Amino acid sequence: MTSTPPDLAAFFARLEKTLDRLDAWLPAPPEAPDWDSAIAFRWLRRGAQARLEAIPHPHLIRVEDLQDVGDQVERLDANTRQFVKGRRANNALLTGARGTGKSSLVKAMLARYADKGLRLIEVDKQDLMDLPEIVELVRGRRERFVLFCDDLSFEDAEPAYKALKSVLDGSLAAVPDNVIIYATSNRRHLMPEYHAENREARNIDGEIHPGETVEEKVSLSERFGLWLSFYPFSQDAYLDIVAHWLAEFGVSPAKIDKARTDALQWALMRGSRSGRVAWQFARDYAGRHGK
Repeated sequence: MTSTPPDLAAFFARLEKTLDRLDAWLPAPPEAPDWDSAIAFRWLRRGAQARLEAIPHPHLIRVEDLQDVGDQVERLDANTRQFVKGRRANNALLTGARGTGKSSLVKAMLARYADKGLRLIEVDKQDLMDLPEIVELVRGRRERFVLFCDDLSFEDAEPAYKALKSVLDGSLAAVPDNVIIYATSNRRHLMPEYHAENREARNIDGEIHPGETVEEKVSLSERFGLWLSFYPFSQDAYLDIVAHWLAEFGVSPAKIDKARTDALQWALMRGSRSGRVAWQFARDYAGRHGK
């Protein structure tokens, strides 16, 4: 057997030391958290380090507190119930007016089905590139995981856009059956839509076909099997929500009736009759006029 030349041996020794230092510098793969410590988690990235952090006291919403969105509640509840039972279910996109209950509905599903094994992992938009790592952390677990992307929207050519698109549908690596994605957005197709894009439309045999730019934008939202739309509340619906929260905060029926005018003025100043505005008014009014 021939021996290794001294110069080559020294080179390999230096190379081994360099690789050892490189291994120490590179981030270690994220470790799984204590799954029994919480029902909700958030993905945190700090530079090269990333981990799942337990949320000991998540903000939970009762389904009964969601007013005037009965159809949306029924459809997402059915989808989530199928999911926790191990049946087929769809990724869901909740879009529409701000403050109308999109995020609250997702939190309400966690509150309703946590004892059935449902868990929620919140992922910020800037961390969507890490979705494959998150999926691998939960693969094979007995729990059922909702990856929750709140207030999601993209600008043109953002890398996170392609990462989400790949995980939803199209990646070679299959997403496990215990993972589903729920996202909320004020944009129906998650990306800005410009008037100039309408000029790309083509007339083919009397039918209008959108251009490539529009098709690309629609292709992401179409990967969500369940679409739920939320609309601005009417004045009556807004007042119903105000009354509900005032009652929850212990305000007497007589004072609730007197609060109508103040509630409308509050909405006028805020420029919105959303459920969030109704809740904020009720907190303020209850604080000033409650027990």
